[in-house]
Order: sequence, then structure tokens, then C-alpha cells
Amino acid sequence: MNPITHPLKKDDIEMRKVYAGAMREQFELGGPVIALEADLMSSMAMDGVQRDFPQQVINGGIMEANVIGVAAGLALTGRVPFVHTFTAFASRRCFDQLFMSVDYQNSNVRVIASDAGVSAVHNGGTHMSFEDMGIVRGLARSVVMEMTDAVMFRDILSQLVTLQGFYWVRTIRKQAYSVYPPGTTFTIGKGKVLQDGEDITLIANGIMVAEALKAAAQLAEQGYRAAVIDMFTLKPIDRELIVEYARKTGRIVTCENHSIHNGLGSAVAEVLAEHHPAPMRRVGVKERYGQVGTESFLMEEYGLTAQTIVDQALSLLV
Repeated sequence: MNPITHPLKKDDIEMRKVYAGAMREQFELGGPVIALEADLMSSMAMDGVQRDFPQQVINGGIMEANVIGVAAGLALTGRVPFVHTFTAFASRRCFDQLFMSVDYQNSNVRVIASDAGVSAVHNGGTHMSFEDMGIVRGLARSVVMEMTDAVMFRDILSQLVTLQGFYWVRTIRKQAYSVYPPGTTFTIGKGKVLQDGEDITLIANGIMVAEALKAAAQLAEQGYRAAVIDMFTLKPIDRELIVEYARKTGRIVTCENHSIHNGLGSAVAEVLAEHHPAPMRRVGVKERYGQVGTESFLMEEYGLTAQTIVDQALSLLV
């Protein structure tokens, strides 16, 4: 929990290759895992895996709702289905199937939702989902997570092979900033304290974890010690850790590559309102749709930067 002083660097491996590698490993073991794609195999590096394991990878075409139904049916036969598509399609396009075929039936299905938020870049506004985690966290049995880096993604994927239930995992496809050392393990439903502090708490997930760490370093230069928490599980959220740091620091800033409505900011605000009210600010997308652009441009455009986090933190500190 000591402050991270070294410059953050990108992972050596893309997140999509972590996923494809994990699926390949499971197929080589000959277990019950089966992968379903909605015509995005090359986007998720699964095309080569399908060539080698044609019986374990199903391309359902651009019919996401049907793919979810097929996954639910396969789960009834004892298979462990992993479904991948982009976040926009893995949430709003097939929400009724997520409810009826998966959550309501308590099906054993994992949905891997890629191209999270602004990481959809040149796919533009139709594919740039800022509401997806909010949609899925409203389901009664869903477990909703967002991946931070390759180390986390590997560990979570390995856990999901043997767990039972409906898991919805949000990720980017390309390289993430490397936050965790190899071998780090994670407990679903528990946040990770990346550094301690007593002046303010920055709670982030996904690509915003790196921005929160950068912001904490900038705040340290101004004499403020910021705690940084990676709240990679949005639901069930780690209420105990939020309350602990609300009591300790008295101020909270949430940071998400998602709408501030019904995502991380809302979830943290709910905990604070019910258990320990504290001043807070929400850094995220505010009442806007996506657009075409580079990731750096989009992060500036939507205020998803370390500087925005610093500004919001200082509004509570000064």
C-alpha cells in the first residue's frame, strides 16, 4: 500500500490475447469450457483458437441475443460458456436475454464485454457504451466486474472456470497500463487498496485506475496523501472498504470510464448515503454519447484524466 512512484507502463500483452490464451488453455485441458462469439473472433484474437479447436468455439454471427440464448442452453448441459462481444451489444442489445435466459434462470454463464467506454475509439458513438455496467448491475443475481490489467484478467478468468452463476466482465481489448505484479490474486467483491492515505480517497476501476494513481502522485506534490482503491467489482461492491475509507479520509472521488449515472459513482454514493455520508465527487461521462477519436482525445474530451481527478479532489480539499 505504499505510493507507486515509478512511471506506469503498458502491459506487454493485449487484453484480448489474455482472453484468447485463457480459452486455449482450457480447451487443451479438455474441460467443460466453451467459447461463443458474435462474429468478433478476430477482434478478440479468437480466430486462431477456433481453427485449432473448432468444436469448442462457436461463432453465432451478428445475433447477440441469440448467442446469449445458446449460451444459456449450453449451461443446462453442464458446459461452462464464455460469451464475448462488445460492451454495447453485451448489455443494451441483448438485455432481455440476459434477464430471461441467464439471470432469471440462474444460468451458469460468463459474458466478456470488450471495448469498454472510450476504448471503442474509432468504432464511434454507436459502439461506445457508457451505460452498460449500470444496465447489468440492475439484474438481481449478476456479478459485474471491470478489468484493470492483464494480471487481473488472467486471474479472474481462471476463477470463472469453476465458479457458478452469472458473471459480466468488462474490459478493453488492447494493452492496459500494468498495475499489478505477476502472481497477484483477486477476491471478487473485494476492492484492492493500491496505496494508503488519510486526506482523500480515490476509488476507480478499469482504465481509470491508472489515472487515479497519476492523480495521487500529483496530489502528493501538493502535500496531500490520497488513498487509491481499485474497485474492480462493481456488484457486489465492497461496502466495508468504502465505509472504512470514508471514515478515515472523509472525502471520496470516484473515477470511471462510464456514465456517472448508475455506475461506480452511483454505487459508491449509495453506500455512503446508507452507511457513512461523506462529501464526494464523481469523475466520469456526464450526459453525453460517444464519438470517433483516439483514446487520448476522448479521455480529454470526456474529462477522464488525472488532471480532472486532481481538480475534483482539490474542490474537496481546499
